[in-house]
Amino acid sequence: MSQTSPTPPTLAFIGLGALGTPMAANLLQAGHPLLVHNRTPSAAEPLLSAGARWAASPAQAAATADCLCLCLSDDAAVQAVLEDAIAGLQPGSLVIDFSTISPATSRAMATALGQSGVAYIDAPVTGGTEGARAGTLSVLVGADVADLERALPVLQVVGEQISHLGPVGAGQQAKAVNQVLVAGSYAAAAEAVALAQRLELPMDALLAALRPGAAGSWALSHRADGMVQGHYPLGFKLALHRKDLAIAQRAAAAVDLDLPITNQVASMEDGLIHRGHGERDVSVLAEWFRG
Repeated sequence: MSQTSPTPPTLAFIGLGALGTPMAANLLQAGHPLLVHNRTPSAAEPLLSAGARWAASPAQAAATADCLCLCLSDDAAVQAVLEDAIAGLQPGSLVIDFSTISPATSRAMATALGQSGVAYIDAPVTGGTEGARAGTLSVLVGADVADLERALPVLQVVGEQISHLGPVGAGQQAKAVNQVLVAGSYAAAAEAVALAQRLELPMDALLAALRPGAAGSWALSHRADGMVQGHYPLGFKLALHRKDLAIAQRAAAAVDLDLPITNQVASMEDGLIHRGHGERDVSVLAEWFRG
């Protein structure tokens, strides 16, 4: 007698931006019944065509979901969505927050939801739109162990590496560290490209020579060619990265640590955002050197 596979948990996904849409698509393709909601409804159309169902509000999305997934832009967006969703969330359900927000907000949301019997984990991701589409993101998790176990079937669809780094809030702290590294590596790649171009070196040959060596980095491998050409395919918006650096700066200030490289890159990003580059990829840092 054949055994039937258990029905995957019903998921709701709110926040269908550059990362959220491909993450939700992978969950749908993996067989999860999926409800979606987004501030701009048109963003949901590809998912609805693939079999997802539309929810008119966060509360409606949460009402029939075993697990509510969020991938939102900032603290205010997460707070607003969960204030609405809490009316629909059932005791025993789980919230997985893929957003990048402050650790304090994550802890506050976990406390508020816990009073209604709802579990919350913070699970910010890194890997850009490429990783989101491929399902190879690195997921940085802050959670109780039991809640992480419940979340794993979802996390393993969107991510290739799932790292449990401590209680709620630890995932956000780790993401702040990640964004400090991103700041330095992207800025270094942009600066190196600018110097090489001023020296009139053969850029294709130079980058091919540098990538396998000690100077190699994800930014050098995946974004330096675009920096040379002045072409910045969107992986992660500059304005969002600047928001993340502010979280890192506040975290460092709280433990009396100066971040001189991060502070310099943040200042560069402020200038580029002022010039209208905020919606472009972080690799637009190359434009800082072009005046």
